[in-house]
Amino acid sequence: MLFTDDLGQELNLVSYPPRRILSVVPSLTELLYDLGLEEEIVGITKFCVFPEVIFRSKPRIGGTKTLHLDKIRALQPDLIIANKEENQQEDIQQLSAEFPTYVTDIQLMSQAVEKIKIIGELSQRKTESLELIDKINDGFTQLARFERRPRVAYMIWKDPIMVAGGDTYIHDMLDKAGFENAFGHLSRYPSVEATELANAEIDFVLLSSEPFPFKTKDLAYFEKLMPSSKAILVDGTMFSWYGSRLALVPSYFKKLREDLKI
Repeated sequence: MLFTDDLGQELNLVSYPPRRILSVVPSLTELLYDLGLEEEIVGITKFCVFPEVIFRSKPRIGGTKTLHLDKIRALQPDLIIANKEENQQEDIQQLSAEFPTYVTDIQLMSQAVEKIKIIGELSQRKTESLELIDKINDGFTQLARFERRPRVAYMIWKDPIMVAGGDTYIHDMLDKAGFENAFGHLSRYPSVEATELANAEIDFVLLSSEPFPFKTKDLAYFEKLMPSSKAILVDGTMFSWYGSRLALVPSYFKKLREDLKI
């Protein structure tokens, strides 16, 4: 069957449905499992930590940006799921020349939902994917409308300090959570100076659990840097993982706002 991925590349699935799927995108590995494709998954990255049964049982072929191409070739996948941002372009180009490779490019929740549908079609799990989409849409529909939208800085790295900018999936999820991204006017994941943070009139500093694993000890550092702001630790997967994790996000956002008393 013929599909077209987010890079405009035609994907010709010789084997349909695919029986040997390799995922180099952690959030989409979780999606494949939740669509009932545990047996079809033949390889994952070392960052595909959910669900644990997959992390413990499937061959790992390196990190998202450090793929071991020889290990992938040995697994002979009939479908590879990749991502433009999370994987290295050279690796994906090489793999695409050898195996059917579907490359995603996701910056909005609406695009993430669309990819769930397409991956369901790719893997002949259309019914399961549509049921999941309904669950996700219902959850976000039930989120309360937010009268107050606190200004936040979403930290992804500490040294140098890096934040999520406006043209990112994280930015869209901050909006869905009822926050205003203080650095939404910047592109991608810029480095920012301490003076920029101090002058941004930020209510909350969100310290993500990934890619830099911020810990409790980091809270004091940012609160000293921005005395008028409150620093909190947040689950990065809820803001940056597209796929089936979206079904868990509305309840997480609701509790987060309750904990912050906003």
